[in-house]
Amino acid sequence: MSDISALWEAESIAVIGASERPGALGRKPLDYLLRYGYKGRILPVNPRSPEILGVPAYPSVKDAPGPVDLALIMVSAERVPGAVDDCVAAGVKLAVIASSGFAETGEEGARLQEEIVAKARAGGLRIIGPNCIGAVGYENRVLATFSPLFGAESVPFEPGTLAFVSQSGALGFGAASLALERGLRPGWVVSTGNDADVTALEVLRELATVPEVTGLLGYLEDTPDIGTLRELAGSGKPVALLKSGRTEAGGRAAASHTGALATDDRVLDAALRGLGIVRVDDIDELLDVARVFESERRPTGNRVAVVTTSGGSGILAADAVEAHGLELSSLEPRSKEALAEIVPAFGAIDNPVDITATVLSDPSLFDRSLDVLIADDTVDIIVAAFCVMAGPDVEKAVNALSRAAEKGGKPILVARTGADFLAPDAPRDLREAGLPEYPTPARALRAAAALWEVSRPRTLPDAPRPGTVPGPGAEATEPELKRLLAEAGIAVPKGRIAESAEDAVRAVTEVGGTAVLKAVVPGLLHKTEAGGVEIGVTADTAPEVHARLAALGGQVLVEELIDGKGEGVELIVGVHTTDLGPVLTAGLGGIFTEVLDDVGHRLLPLAPGEGAALLGGLRGARILGGARGRAAVDIEAAAELLHKIGELVQDWPAGFALDLNPVRVLPTGAVVLDAALGFEAPQEAGR
Repeated sequence: MSDISALWEAESIAVIGASERPGALGRKPLDYLLRYGYKGRILPVNPRSPEILGVPAYPSVKDAPGPVDLALIMVSAERVPGAVDDCVAAGVKLAVIASSGFAETGEEGARLQEEIVAKARAGGLRIIGPNCIGAVGYENRVLATFSPLFGAESVPFEPGTLAFVSQSGALGFGAASLALERGLRPGWVVSTGNDADVTALEVLRELATVPEVTGLLGYLEDTPDIGTLRELAGSGKPVALLKSGRTEAGGRAAASHTGALATDDRVLDAALRGLGIVRVDDIDELLDVARVFESERRPTGNRVAVVTTSGGSGILAADAVEAHGLELSSLEPRSKEALAEIVPAFGAIDNPVDITATVLSDPSLFDRSLDVLIADDTVDIIVAAFCVMAGPDVEKAVNALSRAAEKGGKPILVARTGADFLAPDAPRDLREAGLPEYPTPARALRAAAALWEVSRPRTLPDAPRPGTVPGPGAEATEPELKRLLAEAGIAVPKGRIAESAEDAVRAVTEVGGTAVLKAVVPGLLHKTEAGGVEIGVTADTAPEVHARLAALGGQVLVEELIDGKGEGVELIVGVHTTDLGPVLTAGLGGIFTEVLDDVGHRLLPLAPGEGAALLGGLRGARILGGARGRAAVDIEAAAELLHKIGELVQDWPAGFALDLNPVRVLPTGAVVLDAALGFEAPQEAGR
């Protein structure tokens, strides 16, 4: 048993602040442990009562017969430090502090919270909370909680395979109650409150090691720790997170174009997507995903076949397939031939497969159609959609679906659009058959997309290595940055600093006769807006342009003009640091960068293939491939450039903001035309 796993494996539980008074919070855990048949030792702690609810009580946890695996501290905030001291003295390894009055109340509470965490860490005690409702482990009937959920007259208490972990106790146990109402069966529910010591992510990581867990679900309020996220993603268990606080942190990286485009929430989205963790938007979606996580059937691809008794449901399902990034299978020719022999002439054999309401008179239509789809190698996921079927008809459909799932091993999701009173036993029968059920095709396909997200093969990047080589200084100029880029194998225009007007003439001739001249002024990040860039300069115009740019107070850079004969696509590429670590941002560049807002984000380091995936995920990706008669550009070179940028900045210090804008991607190759470096307010990167 690890320290954290005592939340669901504890063989002895001390309740500090235990009470016999009806309605007291200190009574509820004792009530629940006794009511639900906890088999371990219950140790009430109350200096004024020798016995509580018929269980011997002790003046202090130090007086209770050890060992004590878990302590539940339910005393007022000012008494918590003393209770923590007692737990340390008694050798307790984990304590749940239910008490409120800490960091959630302001500065004074935050200081008190820091005090108890320091005491606990010094004494080898881990803390869940404070300000949390506690935890429940169903299999061992560990109810270290005062949640009113378990005080209800009838609460399903059948151990399941889903784990819910929530910073908010009320929301977490509320979600658990909705899960129970919908027929889901959680096996573990944990609230972590203020996350002062043990975090919600740490609990999820610990639960990922439990063999019986088939799905991990979390609600987070704080920015997650990227290291723990990586470990969680590497566990092999499917994970879905509901993270509150989607508001944008506008202006935090105002000095950087790409930093301004990479808001905290977008970065988190990108991080979770890259790790194969599903992010959901609300409790309903979390529970829909939980339902599909209960089944251990996993797809090997994203191609969907829809079989339906309703043309309308089939159309809605097909729409949802595309909307959620899945693919509607085209079906093998032999499958269409077989379906033509099965489906009525007024039905449809092209995916979606509409077997029509004829199934009411010929139930074998479901069996035979499903057999064809199960055998089709172009089908990875099957969605069965039917409406307003009642009683025995639903039972026959469920039996057919169950047989197909067992036979083929492919995940089958059910969209049953109809009231429960039409078939009261259907939800139970579908659940027992391992068939996730949803009221609409859209919700079924949303869950199918989540299932593919956690199942698709991916190569996770290595954790960032410790910094060893310092990056450029805050005053690094464009020529210095381009030297670093060139040393990293990244193409930049040929050019050099021109020391005088006469030297500018020579430099223009050296780079081909037509050049770009730029002012190089420390601190001037946006040269174009300041009139510091001149394009199409010749030997004749070079002296005048050089004099004007030099007057801005710095040097003058002369570079070859890269115009690609009008070909190519401009990208904006950059890296800046965030609470999750360094983030690479790339998208369509040019003057409409902020207007179009077509960018993608990836945490560094990049995994193999991530550069190409980022570019392929842009809304304007078809522009790169050649649209409306334009020549296709070298996407492979652009993707390689992204990876080289990621490697180059790996050891740069936190707080930097690198902008490469534009990067011109040509039919062959990609060239960085402009480079700027700024430093943002110091941030903690890669916690």
